[in-house]
Amino acid sequence: MMLADYGQQLKENLVTFEQWGKGDIKASCVFGQLPKFEDGDLVLYQSNAMLRHLGRKHGAYGKNDCEASLIDMMNDSVEDLRLKYIKMIYQEYETGKEAFIKDLANQLKPFETILAKNKSGFLVGDQISFADYNLFDLLLNFKVLSSTCLDSFPALKSFVDKTAARPKIKALLECDDFKKMPINGNGKQ
Repeated sequence: MMLADYGQQLKENLVTFEQWGKGDIKASCVFGQLPKFEDGDLVLYQSNAMLRHLGRKHGAYGKNDCEASLIDMMNDSVEDLRLKYIKMIYQEYETGKEAFIKDLANQLKPFETILAKNKSGFLVGDQISFADYNLFDLLLNFKVLSSTCLDSFPALKSFVDKTAARPKIKALLECDDFKKMPINGNGKQ
C-alpha cells in the first residue's frame, strides 16, 4: 500500500508452500522466514523493519523524534492486534473466529479514540505514516472477516474510506492482480 501510494514499483515474488517446503528459500533467509524485501543493496526480512525503512525513506515517519516515537507506538499496537488476528486465522479459526469478531469492537476502540481525537484523520500528526498504512491494511482484512466491524466506529470508517480513496491506493485496490492475491496463506479469511 505504502509503495503504491508513493508511486514505487514493487516486484512481488510469491512463494508457494511447496517451494518453501523444499528448504532452499528458507535456508537463504537470515531468520528462516519471509517476507524478504530488497531496496538496492539493502535486504530486510522483518516486516516492521521494512515499514520503518520505507517510512524514513518516504517521509512517513513523522516530522520529529516525538512524532516518530508515537508512530512506533501506534505501529506496535497495530501489530499486537495483527498477531491476535494471525493466531485466530492460523491456529483457532474454527473455534475462535466468533469470539474474535465479538471482541473486535474492544480491540478497535482505542484506534477509534485516537483517530477521533487527532482531527487530521491520521494516527499521529497531520500526515500519513507507515503506521497508518499498516492499520489500513489490517482493517481491510477485518472488513473481509466481518463486513460490519467498522459500523460503530465513524472515525475508523472515515480513515479507511479516505485512505482507500487516495488515487494510487484506489488504483491498487481495483487492480485485478491485487484482488486475486490471497489475504492469508491458508485461504481462511
